[in-house]
Amino acid sequence: MEQIFSYIIGLGAAVMMPVLFTILGVCIGIKFGKALKSGLLVGVGFVGLSVVTSLLTTSLGGPLKKVTEIYGLSLEIFDMGWPAAASVAYNTSVGAFIIPVCLAVNIVMLLTKTTKTVNIDLWNYWHFAFIGAVVYFATESIGWGFFAAIICYVITLIMADMTSKQFQAYYDKMEGISIPQPFCQGFVPFALVVNKALDMIPGFSKLDIDADGMKRKFGIMGDPLFLGVIVGCGIGVLSCSNFNEFRDGIPSIFGLGIKMGAVMELIPRITSLFIEGLRPISDATRELIGKKFKNAASLNIGMSPALVIGHPTTLVVSLLLIPVALFLSVVLPGNKFLPLASLAGMFYLFPAVLPITKGNVPKTFIIGLVALVVGLYFVTDLAPYFTQAAQDVYVRTGDAAVKIPEGFQGGALDFASSIFSWIIFHFVYNIKWVGSALLVAFTLFMAIVNRRSIIKNA
Repeated sequence: MEQIFSYIIGLGAAVMMPVLFTILGVCIGIKFGKALKSGLLVGVGFVGLSVVTSLLTTSLGGPLKKVTEIYGLSLEIFDMGWPAAASVAYNTSVGAFIIPVCLAVNIVMLLTKTTKTVNIDLWNYWHFAFIGAVVYFATESIGWGFFAAIICYVITLIMADMTSKQFQAYYDKMEGISIPQPFCQGFVPFALVVNKALDMIPGFSKLDIDADGMKRKFGIMGDPLFLGVIVGCGIGVLSCSNFNEFRDGIPSIFGLGIKMGAVMELIPRITSLFIEGLRPISDATRELIGKKFKNAASLNIGMSPALVIGHPTTLVVSLLLIPVALFLSVVLPGNKFLPLASLAGMFYLFPAVLPITKGNVPKTFIIGLVALVVGLYFVTDLAPYFTQAAQDVYVRTGDAAVKIPEGFQGGALDFASSIFSWIIFHFVYNIKWVGSALLVAFTLFMAIVNRRSIIKNA
């Protein structure tokens, strides 16, 4: 079973998601042709997003490597990126059964009215499998692995419910949609605390500038496209060790700037494909649920955050944080992780944050900065356990995505930097029964509060 599921996952999101959504569409009553088109549009969206994010990482990889060499930067945790984390997640016994187990949990929560989210973001179930897999390898117990994965899943569904109203009010065409992805929801606590603290600073409210406001205030200088060009060129200049290299590298410097500008311009266009592809699935799912559940009108369909990562504020702040992340990784005492491959995941920090900050660029940037600082330490702390899991998967499967270079440990900003993964792992691994009891108590408390809210609104 594990090998079969690993093969299906190995096909990649671009192949797996069209198949899954076509089958799902037919099962919920959509005609085959329409279901196939929806699935293919989702697949095309993943291909486009993969091409653009690959353009980001491959274009920045060489210059950033030269920057690390020029300035003598050396950190011992190698950035594996999200493909390695997903491979570790799904190439385990936990990953092989994570989708049916989580779907069963989702149904139970719907029946008990402890959630109003129907999570059909099947590809991103790897996030739950990831924390389960790391706990599984650390404790050598598949039971503890599934426990960690299920706790993370339940908390994420409840968080998706709690943030759904703000999410739907802030983003266009997102009625009835929520984001049950733990990486995104993990940054909501940071956003709430930091946003509240910033509101208490006298005069800070005057810095209420969103992405459109930046365009009006700074003209072309505030446009994500132009900012992409500027940041790309700036990194290109930093990768030159002397004037001669700068003179000879002018074409490549401008080329890097254009590529970064292309990333900023293309991502919003690509995300529209996800919306077009997922909308029929979302509508049909809600209609089917309406026949099976009372008060189904209040239910939300859990979708991928890829739907909204093309928001201008997300693009602007993500782009500005890329060089900041590199700088922080070097100057923060005790950090051993240098983010490179994970930079493409920077966009996913903000889908659930923007509704809290109302798209305010300064606030969103500061929240992202705090999350990055904490996240770098989380990745550093979890690196030994990530390395253990990745090495085991590589020995068994030979998957090149999880091969860690000799002399390094492995890490990934994607989800390993989330407060969900860090707390759940340490409570289960270090505090064991007491920590697990605390997790269960906290999760039950959240479920009860969420149930009361659902019943009251219904």
